[in-house]
Amino acid sequence: MLLPWLVAALAASATALNNGLALTPPMGWLTWERYRCITDCKKYPDECISEALIKRTADLMVSEGYLAAGYDYLGIDDCWLEKERGPDGRLVPDRERFPNGMKAVGDYVSFMLDFSLVIFDFES
Repeated sequence: MLLPWLVAALAASATALNNGLALTPPMGWLTWERYRCITDCKKYPDECISEALIKRTADLMVSEGYLAAGYDYLGIDDCWLEKERGPDGRLVPDRERFPNGMKAVGDYVSFMLDFSLVIFDFES
């Protein structure tokens, strides 16, 4: 019985900085939430993690009003790279699914939204 009152009292006494930052939570779209690691573009041409999917999603986020509503992040979580690293040891985007490279995708998306590319590099 005391717990609801305690929670209400703590919530009422919470304070935050009044500096204009993080007035809303970060909102956006992440590939993993819908597409997990679909990489077979022949079998799933509209659902595979690819340059076309990312650009289409960015366009829809703007045209359908998500950007205006505060959804301004687009992230590629995983499954964007080749199975092997490049000769210099660096991660390489899949050449078939991202024919123009990640910089071109980032340039396209960041023109409208904030763009993030998640990299989990366990070897270095």
